Amino acid sequence: MRTSVSPGEQDRAYMRLAIQTMRRAGIVDRTGGPFGAVIVRGGQVLAVAGNSVIRDNDPTAHAEINAIREACRRIGSYDLSGAVLYSSCECCPMCYASAYWARIDQIYYAASWHDYEDLFDDSRIHEDIVKSYAERHLAPQQIMREEALEVWREFRALPNGARY
Repeated sequence: MRTSVSPGEQDRAYMRLAIQTMRRAGIVDRTGGPFGAVIVRGGQVLAVAGNSVIRDNDPTAHAEINAIREACRRIGSYDLSGAVLYSSCECCPMCYASAYWARIDQIYYAASWHDYEDLFDDSRIHEDIVKSYAERHLAPQQIMREEALEVWREFRALPNGARY
């Protein structure tokens, strides 16, 4: 577990940028919900992005995901170690998982889920994900496991297979 760092004045400046982006995405440009994100590493802004779910017809185009994609493109790597994510709102499970996989070191957020749950309610996902597969709204069912395991065996045997 990492130790969180108390936010300073520079963190507030980056969060102001995330909130400005939130307003632009949700109210001015109406590209999606009012969500904005900024990714910074070593004092350099790597990405600023708003939600673009509606504009892009892409349910994964959350501000945090858009920012992670842009930051990774910009540095030419999937590894954002040392980076900080500033999100105008608390991350949904998808965005949190993406930040985790990108190895982001710290997340700061402004509004909590409870501040906007009347409009965008992630609580159902949080409740669903902890249930057994059989009890979930989207109940995953395993098929063709042996065929998939064969690919895993081949992948493990590669001397230089992609690892992240």
